[in-house]
Amino acid sequence: MKTKYLSGISAICLILTLPFFDWIKLANLVALFSKMGVTMDMAANLYTGYNLYNLLSFVQYSGQGTLGLFAMVLLILVFATLYFNIAHIVRALLNDRNKAKAPNPHKASDLPLLAAAKTAFLFGIFTSAATIAFVLFANIKYKVAGFIPGASVFLILVISVAAYVFTKKLEKVERARYNEHGFAHEFKKNWVLFIMLVPTFVYFMINNYLPMLGVYFAFTSFNFRDGLWASPFTGFKNFEFLMKADLFRLTKNTILYNVVFIGVGNALQIIFAILVSKVTVKWFKKTSQTLMFMPYFVSFVILKVIVYNVFEYQYGLINNFVTQAGAERIDFYNTPSYWPFLITFFYLWKNIGYGMVVYLATIMGIDNEIYEAAKVDGAGELQQIRYITLPHIRPTFIILLLYALGSIMKGQFELFYQLIGNNGVLFNVSDIFDTYVYRITTTQPLSIGLGTAAGLYQSIFGFLIIVVVNFLVKKKNPEYALF
Repeated sequence: MKTKYLSGISAICLILTLPFFDWIKLANLVALFSKMGVTMDMAANLYTGYNLYNLLSFVQYSGQGTLGLFAMVLLILVFATLYFNIAHIVRALLNDRNKAKAPNPHKASDLPLLAAAKTAFLFGIFTSAATIAFVLFANIKYKVAGFIPGASVFLILVISVAAYVFTKKLEKVERARYNEHGFAHEFKKNWVLFIMLVPTFVYFMINNYLPMLGVYFAFTSFNFRDGLWASPFTGFKNFEFLMKADLFRLTKNTILYNVVFIGVGNALQIIFAILVSKVTVKWFKKTSQTLMFMPYFVSFVILKVIVYNVFEYQYGLINNFVTQAGAERIDFYNTPSYWPFLITFFYLWKNIGYGMVVYLATIMGIDNEIYEAAKVDGAGELQQIRYITLPHIRPTFIILLLYALGSIMKGQFELFYQLIGNNGVLFNVSDIFDTYVYRITTTQPLSIGLGTAAGLYQSIFGFLIIVVVNFLVKKKNPEYALF
């Protein structure tokens, strides 16, 4: 019954985080605008109060780029708070429905629901505390008390702290009831294992999470004089430019190439893995595996040299054969229609061996007694493959497919860049997001903001794809889902 109160508190916090309440108010406007260097024209676009959803508009119209990253963090936090409160409320409703259907509802644990409540209230605390920190930072920076936290900030802070403490007490009772231990007990028991995780945590924090702050580049007109924090905030102008320029072509090329790479690549890898697994001569089996795996280690620079010497117009191998046969030379590097097939061929040539080894390892792990029993029952080779081999490699295929779909907007940059380079004639059929981002961020003038916007679009698109596909997989068979 008490858990229902928590979902009610989450509903209150949810309402307070909606963009109907001003979280930050402006005071001493004359002194504040004077310190900030805001002109009368700029002041016409400013308000006296802001919620966390439109705080970035204050950064944009006031020209205060140094507040931009802070405002971006607050926006992310308020969206996270919104999400976790909704997730808690939905989980509470589902929990009540499941308990009503359960034969013995009193035995069902509320620990998952309490964990969701704790997360929601923690983000409420983080968001309100970060808002107060923003106000203090801005007031110290401009040396005037021009920013004041709204009443809703303190209200959600007090409510979230009280609700979190209450949730912890309920969780303690629930853990004692089911004889389950919390993090503190696990850490005390296995502290050595947790210490071993520290280097991994530090590595990912430095190399994966801290660089995520660079996402702010996507919303700025970056220049080296002002740096990241003070560069003018431009809102979604970089995204608007991207949509007007090459977004459809880049998305189409990247997705189509990756769909072919994933579909044809996995099909050929499975076929070759099955064929190699059926080979009984040891030396031939090892030799075939080695020969198929070797192209994976060929560098893209060497591959570029090979391709150039084969397809070059004047002295290329193919054109030498063509001229000796009395036909006209083929201008591969000025004929776009050839390259989708050539790029696909060289990708498959280079990567089939690697994927084949993964599937082959799965096939070799299948118990031979299953095949022997199938033979006794009269099953032929094709029937064994259909009813034994393929079902056993399905989990491996689904996991590899999910990982591949997560990177569906991340093209094979080295392959495309080395084979095509800066040949603008072929861009219509070969330009993908990775090559486009590289090109616009390394040309003059530097377009770091535009490149970051393109990269952010890639990440969000890939994230949504993998969430949807994982949901479908989980609905069909939860054991195969990633999360």
